[in-house]
Amino acid sequence: MEETIVRQEGTRPLNELIKRGASTTDMQIKAFISNNLGNNTLLAKVPMYDFYRISDVANERSENGEPVAQRKLDSKHATDLARYILKGLLSTTVEIHKEDKGSISIARERLQETVGKQPYLSLQPLVANLRTAGVGGESLQAKTVELDGEIIGMRVWLGQRDILWVVDGQHRRKAIQMVIEFLEEVRLEQKYPPKKQSLFPHDRTDRTVPNDELEVWMECYELTRGECTVSLEIHLGLNIIEERQLFHDLNNLAKKVEKSIALEFDSSNPVNAFIKDTLIEERFVQISSKDKVDWTNDDGSFTRKDIVAVNAHLILNKSNINSATPILVKPRLGIAKRFWEAVNQIPGFGEEDARAKTVAAQPVVLKAIAKLTYDFAFGRYSDEELLNKLLDGITDLDFSHDNFMWRYYQLSSEEVDEHGLTTLKSYLPDNSTGNRDIGNYDLETGWMRFGSKHNDIFPIIGDMIRWKLDLPSRHK
Repeated sequence: MEETIVRQEGTRPLNELIKRGASTTDMQIKAFISNNLGNNTLLAKVPMYDFYRISDVANERSENGEPVAQRKLDSKHATDLARYILKGLLSTTVEIHKEDKGSISIARERLQETVGKQPYLSLQPLVANLRTAGVGGESLQAKTVELDGEIIGMRVWLGQRDILWVVDGQHRRKAIQMVIEFLEEVRLEQKYPPKKQSLFPHDRTDRTVPNDELEVWMECYELTRGECTVSLEIHLGLNIIEERQLFHDLNNLAKKVEKSIALEFDSSNPVNAFIKDTLIEERFVQISSKDKVDWTNDDGSFTRKDIVAVNAHLILNKSNINSATPILVKPRLGIAKRFWEAVNQIPGFGEEDARAKTVAAQPVVLKAIAKLTYDFAFGRYSDEELLNKLLDGITDLDFSHDNFMWRYYQLSSEEVDEHGLTTLKSYLPDNSTGNRDIGNYDLETGWMRFGSKHNDIFPIIGDMIRWKLDLPSRHK
């Protein structure tokens, strides 16, 4: 005989309660319901630490066969972002404790000075897909948050199986992971990671973290768990085809910012700051609003990207300023300013029709002088006497278009001897080792115009300057 189950009024089966209720392992997030082009989404903010814990990236097929919807991770880009986030955490703790005048405040400012300051810091919102949410979120457990009868948001419970699969922002997520791991290592080991692996550019051989700095890093660690949040747009229940389409659209429909505008707007890079605060402010150079300079309508200005490239060679011995840090750049700015003071003494430089008056108005020539300055000031064989000889000598060196030295590769052997250039050959690289088409002298205009392959050309121009000023040859 079948037994009849009698339930009291208002009760439900236990299995239904387990299915519908939030467990003690669930995480609660507060969110706004939004509609993005007809699709239900959630807009939420989550502490950095929690976001990292409940999210993942489908950029490689996992053991359980999670479908791939991401490109391969770029570790260098993620590291750069991690340093940016660390700079933001330090900026935040300085701002929160700005009324504090104790010993820890000195450490905060010291650490912030090391990583560098900038006017504003922010991470753009991340986009994720909650694959387990069901279409439109039908499988989620949620409760409305109301105020005066109006729904102002939702409480949403996420269980262990609910993973936020990052669609746009995998490098930001990796950067957050790197920051958390750095802060946890510093907190537990009380030592900085080895210098090349460290997000913070310390100069301690024993890697020991001073007590005051440890306090600051503890503050930063706590910020990742509360004060500093990331903004999320969460799509609900997308399948792999939809998720891949969203990845494509987010990463391909946006227009990349032009290089010149990016350089103009960025105040965080210390080389860029030097260009803005010293070179432009004190009128060492004029910056053109155009991407290219017209020789027939020349006001003596340079494009911003050219000035940035010259200073990259001058300060960093590189073709770009991406690796610049305050701790590296700041001690070199005195020499950099001295370089520009010397260059400005070259006749015709910075004047109207400068390019017609002097080859020094061509960026490739400035790169050559900048590279020599770096070698004698900061290079492996730095020598103050040679540096002085260079910077004092370039103001007297003939940078006119008529100087036959620039035309060396266009001259015959007889013409080389006739113009006193015979010994220059010993300073120049062997003709069989690379490009020697450095430029062309136009008889009609009287202009010596160097070519566009700057990386091939500026070392040779540097060799010519070494020879003329009786500086050591780089080939010996």
